[in-house]
Amino acid sequence: MADEAKAKGNAAFSSGDFNTAIKHFTEAINLAPTNHVLYSNRSAAYASLHQYDAALCDAKKTVELKPDWSKGYSRLGAAHLGLHQYEDAISAYRKGLEIDPNNETLKSGLADAQSASASRSRAAPPPSPFGDAFQGAEMWAKLTADPTTRLYLQQPDFVKAMQEIQKNPNKLNEYFKDQRVMQALGVLLNVKLNAHNGGDDMDIPEADSPPTPQPSRAAKEEVKKPEPEPETMEIAEEEKEKKEEKKKALKEKEAGNAAYKKKDFETAIQHYTTAMELDDGDISYITNRAAVYLEMGKYEDCIKDCDKAVEKGRELRADYKMIARALTRKGTALVKMAKCSKDYEAAIETFQKALTEHRNPDTLKKLNEAEKAKKDLEQQEYFDPKLADEEREKGNEFFKQQKYPEAVKHYTESLRRNPKDPRTYSNRAACYTKLGAMPEGLKDAEKCIELDPTFSKGYTRKGAIQFFMKEYDKALETYQEGLKHDPNNQELLDGIRRCVEQINKASRGDFTPEELKERQAKAMQDPEIQNILSDPVMRQVLIDFQENPKAAQEHMKNPMVMNKIQKLVTAGIVQIK
Repeated sequence: MADEAKAKGNAAFSSGDFNTAIKHFTEAINLAPTNHVLYSNRSAAYASLHQYDAALCDAKKTVELKPDWSKGYSRLGAAHLGLHQYEDAISAYRKGLEIDPNNETLKSGLADAQSASASRSRAAPPPSPFGDAFQGAEMWAKLTADPTTRLYLQQPDFVKAMQEIQKNPNKLNEYFKDQRVMQALGVLLNVKLNAHNGGDDMDIPEADSPPTPQPSRAAKEEVKKPEPEPETMEIAEEEKEKKEEKKKALKEKEAGNAAYKKKDFETAIQHYTTAMELDDGDISYITNRAAVYLEMGKYEDCIKDCDKAVEKGRELRADYKMIARALTRKGTALVKMAKCSKDYEAAIETFQKALTEHRNPDTLKKLNEAEKAKKDLEQQEYFDPKLADEEREKGNEFFKQQKYPEAVKHYTESLRRNPKDPRTYSNRAACYTKLGAMPEGLKDAEKCIELDPTFSKGYTRKGAIQFFMKEYDKALETYQEGLKHDPNNQELLDGIRRCVEQINKASRGDFTPEELKERQAKAMQDPEIQNILSDPVMRQVLIDFQENPKAAQEHMKNPMVMNKIQKLVTAGIVQIK
């Protein structure tokens, strides 16, 4: 968040909008109050607005947070210089140069501070006779209006020279040999100045009858071949217009956001559309309008805008997060339009593309929801109880023929047609048992009981599987639970009898060493047995059984302890003789 605010501040600073830059830098500082770069940037923005007191405060904070950073002293020196505190400025620049001796910014700042300090300490020099010609903004206006000097304004050394002369007209003497400066002086005085090659003399004719000015080399070329205004000037104007349009576009976006929050969607669309027309280099205006269309239920318009945003974003090499946002918004619109399971395929594909751009948790959630909705609709569309019964009967025929894989296939198809039939789960559980796929069979038996807790077949299937897995105590519990719903069911009664026989056999220790070892190894994998053996109380009980029979008898009076001992006996861990 702080980086995002910092980036906005930098962008505003670059465009010359220093107040907005200060606003964003302040927001970033609130989020990251120990980041020295943010204070440095805000100090520069304040200095650009000539608010040197605030700039000085931020510069001091920068140096406090990062004393070994040379740029902090550059900011500090600039703020002191703006406040005419020349000695403090000199001190700040020198401290910075101690850290970074080759820093040109610090060297230049030090020179300016020393020059300003020296100027204040000595008497002011006599005024230049040409001083008035260089005053105010009129100087730059006249130079821009003249076709020759307008070209010079594109040359940094000429601009710098004119700035120095404007600050101190006495410096004009240093530039008498520069024909460009002489040409500019002639334009400002409305006279012709002849600058002789290599000479220092000037001929200033009478002002009332000025002859035609002697053009420079660049001007001669213009005379020979008239050309339009230099391209560099056109580019500068164009850039300026673009910046203005970007500012207007951002204002339109803010107005659109405000209207969106008020649910005034038509107004929001107008503002976003205007922003798009003003600035076609920012796809956020398009995605925002798409969001409005989505809220309005205009899903096709939303999808068109999202496609446009993605295409434009790739052309501009926009942030991948923005492209992901457009794709996610398109996927949401496709979900809203979906009427059958097949319609969700396009939405799912769009969400997947968005995740390849940026793995956003919200997009991932929407993808999972779309996949679930598609699956649910497929089941609804496939649901047919009549066909389900036909497939179940086919499965029964194959089961009688002991063709269990074929039976499983038909039972599975039956469940796809009707996933709420407990009989089919029971039958498939029987098939899995015959095939030795006990975990799958147990899962089907439990689903059968879940769908119909009164269906006794579910309990007989589950109990039989648990018995085959030699989990006799669990099988006994399953059979007993089934008897609550069908007390006279012979299969359940037989199951209980078999379980009791095995449990008693375990209690007597009537196992071969191999059987006992196998049972104990299997029992030790049971989390319930592991918990009993790790219980400190049960450990003491087991010790008492071996060393203190009287204490053991007292323990057996506790039903909970007795139940745990029985589980250990059934598992073959404990033997009672």
